[in-house]
Amino acid sequence: MKRVGVIGGGQLAWMMGAAAKKLGLHLIVQTPNQDDPAVGVAEEVVLAQVEDASATAHLAQQCDVITFENEFVDLAGLGAIASQGVEFLPSLGAIAPILDKFDQRSFYQSIHVPTPRFQAITHASELDASFGFPVVLKARRHGYDGYGTFVCKTLVELEALLQKPGQSWLVEEFVPFERELAVIAARGRFPQGSLHESHEIALYPVVESQQEQQVCRRVYALNEFSESVTEQVGAIARQILTALDYVGVLGIELFLTTDGRVLVNEIAPRVHNSGHYTLDACATSQFEQHLRAVAGLPLGSTALTCAGAVMVNLLGVETPESDYAALRQRLAAIPQAQVYWYGKSESRPGRKLGHVTVCLQPGQGRAEAEAIPVGIASRIARQVEAIWYGRSDYSVFEASEA
Repeated sequence: MKRVGVIGGGQLAWMMGAAAKKLGLHLIVQTPNQDDPAVGVAEEVVLAQVEDASATAHLAQQCDVITFENEFVDLAGLGAIASQGVEFLPSLGAIAPILDKFDQRSFYQSIHVPTPRFQAITHASELDASFGFPVVLKARRHGYDGYGTFVCKTLVELEALLQKPGQSWLVEEFVPFERELAVIAARGRFPQGSLHESHEIALYPVVESQQEQQVCRRVYALNEFSESVTEQVGAIARQILTALDYVGVLGIELFLTTDGRVLVNEIAPRVHNSGHYTLDACATSQFEQHLRAVAGLPLGSTALTCAGAVMVNLLGVETPESDYAALRQRLAAIPQAQVYWYGKSESRPGRKLGHVTVCLQPGQGRAEAEAIPVGIASRIARQVEAIWYGRSDYSVFEASEA
């Protein structure tokens, strides 16, 4: 039985648990708290911070290969472990260009992948005047779910944010996109067939990811995009996977512009929120696919098993009336709905506590998805959010700011 270590024990590692059992893999997680979500599904646990390289060295003694739940790791510390023959997948060399957002953008530029214009910045006076306003300011490290990302409408706003101590910044041109897209891409561990052939690559359907305040709220997997768009996304994904010599699952966030161009926004070297729908709507979930790749197994089919799917994130809303168990029961009553609750020990406004996926016309072929308008998906999402947040126009961020 192959033993796979995972650095991180949150909901992403938790969702790998069932896939590991299905594949006959022994899952060991490194996570700081006994009540972290993945602890209950792992065969063994190393209780330590994810940045603790000495704990990872202990984890390595128990594993054949180590992978990641998130990218917030001590790359230098892990490098010392890798030099002793420990295998990390994706490799440390593959994730190194991704950790710093300026390096990530520079990587896209080096391989001629389309991306918004960008520059490193320390003072507002350094801003390239051709960017105009608004601009997007991002922390170069450790930003996620909207943290460390700001849309600045004026030079004064930009300068005020740049005054924050202890942070390096990247500024990007604001892209007036039509929609935000995402794709889950996977690359296998070994070349197909002979040594001269390329590694196996599998791409999931292109989806729409709807964000509010830079946090993913819902994902629509409707098989709805034109051949031009899907070809652009596919070419970008293959180019990135190959250039990084990447093994595992990669989440890619993109912009679709009003003139039909696709630009890369960001990539995440791991399973990704935009791919949670694959648990119920695809032949192989992104979690199983990732484990297949790092364990050296053939990649599975990425085909939709239903006509389409809607995934809605369930964010924390702390009010006196909050009764998450009762709300989950109501969500489970929606036809074809699957509710996932991560079992986090702490809830706070805006925190991802779970998600719900609704499969559309289950059992029908992918071609049927062409008949599903976005309006139907939107109505389902509104129904879920009306139950969870109490009313259809409710914003969890209003609650967190109140």
